Amino acid sequence: MLTAFARALQTPDLRKKLLFTLGIVVLFRVGAHVPVPGVSWENVNTCVDEMQADDASSSLFGLVNMFSGGALLQLTVFALGIMPYITASIILQLLVVVIPRLEALKKEGQAGQAKITQYTRYLTVALAVLQATGLVATARGGTLFPQCSVGNDIIPDDSIWTTIIMVICLTSATILIMWMGELITDRGIGNGMSMLM
Repeated sequence: MLTAFARALQTPDLRKKLLFTLGIVVLFRVGAHVPVPGVSWENVNTCVDEMQADDASSSLFGLVNMFSGGALLQLTVFALGIMPYITASIILQLLVVVIPRLEALKKEGQAGQAKITQYTRYLTVALAVLQATGLVATARGGTLFPQCSVGNDIIPDDSIWTTIIMVICLTSATILIMWMGELITDRGIGNGMSMLM
């Protein structure tokens, strides 16, 4: 295993692709630790610690948190992860079967597939806005950490501007993740979206 990895690093093109992919993954993991503006980081950590004591893996949020790499319950900028893109891809794949215009696009080859990819990106942005709004509303309402002693104080400032900034931040981060995944697919090793999951 190590000899195969060492041989891969000796090939200049493969080494460049491996290091590029590793760099993007490191950036993704760093973003999973940067809190969203407006979130009380201390209160989030208190609630996460209390949830871990109560076995957070059994809750629905614990399961979704696992798929976001631990970023969801930490309320970081990459909290939504790649989930809006995956959902948009599934929706578009189902719509291709139902809508004749999309089916015709799929049959057009590379140009049609590029158009469907563009539609997937637009739908990803729309889903990211919806999911970000839902996440902020859930955190603000105290239902993100229902048994936490400071669960209602996760977002201390309840102004509309704080909410808008948080939603924009989470949506922008999702767009950045989508872009990083496409960069890995184009310049790195493997499917970028799968790598970032």
